[in-house]
Amino acid sequence: MQMRQCAFCGKMIAGHLNQCPFCREMVPQVPQLRLSRTSSGAGGGQIRRGLLYMLLAGVIYYFAAGYAKPLEIPITIQPAVVNYLAPLLFLGSLGLTLYGLILKAKS
Repeated sequence: MQMRQCAFCGKMIAGHLNQCPFCREMVPQVPQLRLSRTSSGAGGGQIRRGLLYMLLAGVIYYFAAGYAKPLEIPITIQPAVVNYLAPLLFLGSLGLTLYGLILKAKS
């Protein structure tokens, strides 16, 4: 028996029914669509996230180190942010980007 999912309550109903027996809503008869994920984007999410975090680390370092003289931040930034945290964020995001590249190469 062919089953499909109700668009209103999400429960599985028989494919030939026009009305959901659980929520009593009329379910339209539409042709079956198969949505599948492609394997080409295996590491794409990690690569994009890693590059975005690398950009974030660069922006944090730029403003925290005092390179933006006309746009000074009104609060004081601890030296640990410039010396340790921003480079750590950059290196961690570089690792995430490399992990995404490895996942992409495997698929």
